[in-house]
Amino acid sequence: MKQGKGVYFWSDGSRHTGDWVADEMSGQGVFCWADGRNYEGEFKSGVMHGEGIYTWQDGRRYEGQYSFNKKHGKGTYVYSDGSKYVGEWVDGFQHGLGCIIDADSTYERKGIWANGKLK
Repeated sequence: MKQGKGVYFWSDGSRHTGDWVADEMSGQGVFCWADGRNYEGEFKSGVMHGEGIYTWQDGRRYEGQYSFNKKHGKGTYVYSDGSKYVGEWVDGFQHGLGCIIDADSTYERKGIWANGKLK
């Protein structure tokens, strides 16, 4: 049983470095997928839960709160072109008060979002 701090390698090339509780990722850690994606932050019961930073190999990045593997709470998503959404998330979607800012910060669009769409 995995318990305490350690590194685990999956057969597909993915790995988790960090805290383990009762054979599950729990606490602080870094999960690296074989395809280059990366999550650094908090885990609970084997999933992303709490504060974390998720990065993709094409430059996209989410920094914020997670609830059971989904973006949930306050967070910032940076698109590969450098523009970003800053605001609230529910069950993995932009939901609530949010703002889109273009890459050079010259244009900003604020509003209320519902299930990933600006109202």
